[in-house]
Amino acid sequence: MALRLDVLTLFPGIFSGFLAESIPRIAVEKKAVEVRLHNIRAWSADKHAKVDDRPFGGGPGMVMTCQPLVDAVEAALAMRSPPGRLVFLTPEGRRFDQQLAGELSREERLILVCGRYEGFDERVFELLKPERLSIGDFVLSGGEVAAMAVMDAVIRLLPGVLGSAESAASDSFANGVLDHPHYTQPPEFRGLAVPEVLRGGNHAWIDAWRREQALARTRRFRPDLPR
Repeated sequence: MALRLDVLTLFPGIFSGFLAESIPRIAVEKKAVEVRLHNIRAWSADKHAKVDDRPFGGGPGMVMTCQPLVDAVEAALAMRSPPGRLVFLTPEGRRFDQQLAGELSREERLILVCGRYEGFDERVFELLKPERLSIGDFVLSGGEVAAMAVMDAVIRLLPGVLGSAESAASDSFANGVLDHPHYTQPPEFRGLAVPEVLRGGNHAWIDAWRREQALARTRRFRPDLPR
């Protein structure tokens, strides 16, 4: 069964290029994933399709209002039974990682909600009780880029999407460590040669070398990772 991904956003056009290229395109063509984009403005009761307003108490910026967002999410949830896993992309959320990507890839349906401006009216969380998810401690103009990062990480784990299932299994973070170094043709470039072990054909030695290099790279570049 294909994973269904519903994305609620104020800017659905941002996703057109992402879904038309590389691994997401392959996943859609193979029917491993079905993506539905929903423009939150379509649910606005305001005659000008307004979806934001100034914050109570003053301060800079605008806040996404309750009515269009809650109505949009409730409509999306009602489109399929069971309704699926509802995820809001927001800075205070759980930090996204490879383990969570694997968990989400086993869902039947995900609903990703992209924020904009200064964020969501807090009552949205109280009414909808979604999961909150963050891709890191930095500021983006909106949740669309974060949603695409989550989508890409999840989609590439779906069965049959990658040319080899081993590709995903050996990726960085898949086993708690960074990936090992990679080399391809030519055997020598500007005085730098491919390690001899990789050219010798002994797969047991190659596997051992790759594991050793993966651990060494993790210790050097990401000593914070549990191993």
